[in-house]
Amino acid sequence: MSVWQPSAAISRLQHRAQLLAQTRQFFAERGVLEVETPLLCQHAVTDPHMPILAADNPLLGEQPYYLQSSPEYAMKRLLAAGSGPIYQLCKAFRGGEQSRRHNPEFSMLEWYRPGFDHFQLMDEISDLLIALMAVPAAQQISYGELFEQHLGINPHTATATQLEQLARQQLDIQMHSDQRDDWLNLLIAEVIEPKLGFDTPLFIYDYPASQAALARLATDANGHAVAQRFELYVQGIELANGYFELTDSAEQARRFQQEQQQRQQLNQPAMASDAYLLAALESGLPECAGVALGFDRLVMLALQCERIDEVLSFTSDKA
Repeated sequence: MSVWQPSAAISRLQHRAQLLAQTRQFFAERGVLEVETPLLCQHAVTDPHMPILAADNPLLGEQPYYLQSSPEYAMKRLLAAGSGPIYQLCKAFRGGEQSRRHNPEFSMLEWYRPGFDHFQLMDEISDLLIALMAVPAAQQISYGELFEQHLGINPHTATATQLEQLARQQLDIQMHSDQRDDWLNLLIAEVIEPKLGFDTPLFIYDYPASQAALARLATDANGHAVAQRFELYVQGIELANGYFELTDSAEQARRFQQEQQQRQQLNQPAMASDAYLLAALESGLPECAGVALGFDRLVMLALQCERIDEVLSFTSDKA
């Protein structure tokens, strides 16, 4: 094939366009407003594990700009301004590998539902998958139940040492860490995730409180502190990540500071917290649930493709 040729077959790009149209119809029928927010932003996320791409200042100033890794912060500013339910189909960017399931530039579907909690949003996501992919209604399982079912351990009470021992029994690894979350993330990614969502899409909810990100905290029926967030798996692929959104500006500022400390511990440069988001939260973010869904991966699953380049017009190495 000539180097100028697209990565995906034209027939697949035509099917992708149909899925985009169906997605917009789905939200139009539900009264959810389509919005656009900037791809170039003055602030990036402070998560030390998120590979951010920097860019030149479009106003020719000295302050760096960033290619957005998610439209979340800007969309929350719209919510605080009274937008009501909103969605966005946009490009997002994350540095690093280009692989079977990753491209540094990718398409994201993100939406927010004022008045919804994360369980109501999971139901709506399931409805979208049924409309686009003709799959069965999604099932739900808590993070704790998932680990008990697959590994026979309680992830909320197990020590880092116990989790490390379990990981070394399951995997041939060289990793060393005294952090519980490092071992939990390794176990779910390498042992559990490849088995999920084959019979029916599967939501995992009630993650450990230490993995809250931008989600609210709560106490589950067993008295464990949990994050009110979820992830969706279909055919062993992580497809979406959602939250019952944090609305407390002081708590958000505290979490930003915690991430700054983590960046310092990892010898990463400091990243200014998004003052616009904090001001929006201070002004008043409505109670809402939100989700980010990888649209390229959804197209992969709908077309039964094995690689992301089969559903992209041009991957980053051909751009």
